Amino acid sequence: MNTHLCNLKYDLRRSMNTRVLSFLIFATIVNFSFAQTDTLTQELSEVIVTSNRIELPYAEHTRSIILISEEEIKKTPASSVAELLHYVAGVDVRSRGANGIQADIGIRGGTFDQSLILVNGIKISDMQTGHHSLNLPIDLSNVERIEVIKGPAARIYGQNAFSGAINIVTKSVEKSGVELQLTGGDFALFGGRVGASIKKEKQNHYLSVGYDQSEGYKHNTDYDIVNLFYQGSVQVGNGKIGVMSGITDRNFGANGFYASPDYTEQYESVLTGLGAISYSTLINNTSTLEARMYYRTNHDDYIFIRDNPDVYHNTHESNTLGFEINMSIPTNLGVTGVGVDFNNVTLASNNLGNRSRFVSTMFVEHRFEMMDSRLSITPGVQLNHYSDFGFMALPGIDLGIAVHPSFTVFASTGYTYRVPTFTDLYYVGPANVGNADLKPEYAWTYELGLKSTKLPGLIAQGSVFYRSGQSIIDWARQSDADPWQPLNVLAVNMKGVDSNLSFLVNELSDNENSFLQRVNVNYTLINSTFSTTEVTQSRYALENLRHQLSLGIQMRYFKSLHHSVYYNYYDRVNLTDYSLLDTRLSWEMSNYGVFVDVSNLLDIEYKETNLVTMPGRWAKIGVNMSF
Repeated sequence: MNTHLCNLKYDLRRSMNTRVLSFLIFATIVNFSFAQTDTLTQELSEVIVTSNRIELPYAEHTRSIILISEEEIKKTPASSVAELLHYVAGVDVRSRGANGIQADIGIRGGTFDQSLILVNGIKISDMQTGHHSLNLPIDLSNVERIEVIKGPAARIYGQNAFSGAINIVTKSVEKSGVELQLTGGDFALFGGRVGASIKKEKQNHYLSVGYDQSEGYKHNTDYDIVNLFYQGSVQVGNGKIGVMSGITDRNFGANGFYASPDYTEQYESVLTGLGAISYSTLINNTSTLEARMYYRTNHDDYIFIRDNPDVYHNTHESNTLGFEINMSIPTNLGVTGVGVDFNNVTLASNNLGNRSRFVSTMFVEHRFEMMDSRLSITPGVQLNHYSDFGFMALPGIDLGIAVHPSFTVFASTGYTYRVPTFTDLYYVGPANVGNADLKPEYAWTYELGLKSTKLPGLIAQGSVFYRSGQSIIDWARQSDADPWQPLNVLAVNMKGVDSNLSFLVNELSDNENSFLQRVNVNYTLINSTFSTTEVTQSRYALENLRHQLSLGIQMRYFKSLHHSVYYNYYDRVNLTDYSLLDTRLSWEMSNYGVFVDVSNLLDIEYKETNLVTMPGRWAKIGVNMSF
């Protein structure tokens, strides 16, 4: 395939034409008349959103939450969780390289250290650095849905959910069988995965193995990824024992990934393991209880010059061992959720030293329902203690009012904070120097919105939000000659609007085989302001997305031939704005399928960070089989 990068002026002109075309298509679609079937809308509304304590159907939540279903995942031209999240407005994916080999996640202007990743409700946080949060042993074929919680979620999940949280829910076993997938494409891309499931009356098991590799789209961007994932459950009396474990082994050339684009010979190898065992049961047929022990290990091996490791070589091994208990207790006044979490973090590093941190956390919240459940109020607080930063309380409250059977007004406010990572505190390198005097960063966030999940063929929500951050941690410097160093910036405020619309056109037209199946229109606007006398150059905190538009169109040409087109526009503070067009064409039968993906169809030159030029046009073809 042609990998030549087009002239930037020509790219921008073509991207503008694409924007106009996209809006014309959208204007045509919204003229469809409404029908009275709402099957898919109803199914999505009834999905239980994971929160570890008070769990509610999606339609009853009074927060800004986006659900990405398994059916929608299959239609996207994404090969990893990181690539999939590019299509969610309000989520800022800043990739280095292809296939999500190394990517950072920010939500509503937050940095990668301010966004929490979870797998089945288990927190994936790394006290070495948030750069490792997406080192997941999970292929997209393992995912049932993804829940994106925008706004402060620390009261529910913990301190890393500063600006939001993303929970990845893996598939439950519905039947015994085997699934296979093979993928090939440009730049010597090759991938394969196999998944096997066993379902019995009181137990089920699922095992998946995946492999991906590429020679890279430019010098020293080759990679290979191995994922191994298992989950299973056994019914024991009135309860259930669940087991989950996984390993991801990632090796990649890191041309310009860190510090400067001039450092073209960097190399990194990351081995991450995740495991958990849980027991859940009903008490008196009303209250739910879940106890869980979890473990995560991450070994990071960084080489500054790939062929000469002796010049500069860092190794870090972090381990987290934790135990949590959560309960949900119905009462005459609503539902009470309580929980405790204890975890111990250790780090052994030739650069950062040997470090440890013990964290004790207690959660309490209660959902009040009044006016025949049309009004709900959920106050709560997280209390925690860090062995190196002391005690902190994080209060918050959510409110929802059903102003119409199909519309709910929601509002929330919450206090969040984040303690520095060990890299923030202790890193020493030629271009980056830590700061042992850092203090935790904190913020108050406010949100007001309107949502609808019960109208036939329409899922919609919109909100305005404001986050007032104090002592925000950012790597900064005065000039190009200075090393980057983390500082507590005096104040960083984020305010904006967030809207998400999904038109289920096959429901609107009362024809599941209609040409147009679904249209997604998502937009986020963020206006950031800061007050400081110390920063002239910001590396992370002041480079948020200002405008983010995502349009997705899913079409069906014949009964089995599907076509999806995704258009994304990004306007980032301090970087050139750009547009991307991705597409997937798939032929789907009951037991097999074929798909063709093309990412960056217009071959645009762009950067998601200030360091790395991302791949141009990249085509892939794959086959799926199930037995």
